[in-house]
Amino acid sequence: MTIPIGASGSQKAASATINALGKVRPKDDPARIVSAAKQFEALLIGQMMKSMHDSDGGWLGTGDDQSASSAMEYGEEIFAQSMAQSGGLGLANLIAKGLRDASK
Repeated sequence: MTIPIGASGSQKAASATINALGKVRPKDDPARIVSAAKQFEALLIGQMMKSMHDSDGGWLGTGDDQSASSAMEYGEEIFAQSMAQSGGLGLANLIAKGLRDASK
């Protein structure tokens, strides 16, 4: 399966859940549970960073410049994803454990 250039993260995540045989993984697949938990943690971290950015009216000296604002939003998103993939706040592990327990 090919992923179109410029595909969003959710499209890539959805495509990643399809195995080599083209069959969709079951809902309680451990890899899907961990992936969903990490995505949720990345979203949460990103929202926390966004709220810090919005409360001060700027982040690390950025002002009202539109391009700087876009670059900072992108940087915050990438940082949040990277942080969640490497353990983040530890929420992904707790969420994944809860989802695995709930699926039993």
